[in-house]
Amino acid sequence: MTESTKPYVILAAVDYSTASDLALERALELATEKRSATVHVVNVLPVYQAGSAVDSQGTEGAWAGTLPSVNDAAEQLRVYAQRRVDAFRSEHPDMDLTFLDSVVAHQRVDVPSEEIARLASELDADLIVVGTHGRRGLSRLLLGSVAEGTVRLAPCPVLVVRPKTQPEAAPAIEPACPRCVETRRQTHGAELWCEQHRERHGERHTYHQGDRASREVNLPLVMRT
Repeated sequence: MTESTKPYVILAAVDYSTASDLALERALELATEKRSATVHVVNVLPVYQAGSAVDSQGTEGAWAGTLPSVNDAAEQLRVYAQRRVDAFRSEHPDMDLTFLDSVVAHQRVDVPSEEIARLASELDADLIVVGTHGRRGLSRLLLGSVAEGTVRLAPCPVLVVRPKTQPEAAPAIEPACPRCVETRRQTHGAELWCEQHRERHGERHTYHQGDRASREVNLPLVMRT
């Protein structure tokens, strides 16, 4: 197959969340803009996850409880992809959507970002489309890290899609309490907190050299609470 006849290969990664719904929809939209395109859909069953295998938010269609078998996961992916393809076809009745007849679903098992990148390499994909939830903290670690890992490992460009929502505000860090600052100044550092904050921070404790020598951790000589 020459470069001129090679179809534009798009790989959409899904986990049955709202973000991955958008990713697959965007992949299909991009395929309509190409003269010749094929769309592949991949879901990766993460073997290291002990509970729900796909979506901790309880999204419709998500697995709950114990991990499903690979065959069960593959069947869910097939049904999901067919439903999304049928919906896209009905929403665009006047477009040439011949490529929808050859959408291929791939069920993989292992680390999601690695398997997505590996499949993209095997398919000689031109683009990966993956969703992200735009969350912070633990939920970002569990979900958004797949998109980040895919960007890092992918052998081709990656389009990251997220729902149109207001980004979460960063936590506000308040300035030092003026009364605490004054307390430290007046006591030359012997007291760290004013009367109002002393109870919240607890008593000051100083670790001595003997405490340090008896522990197998790298604690500072002075720890202040």
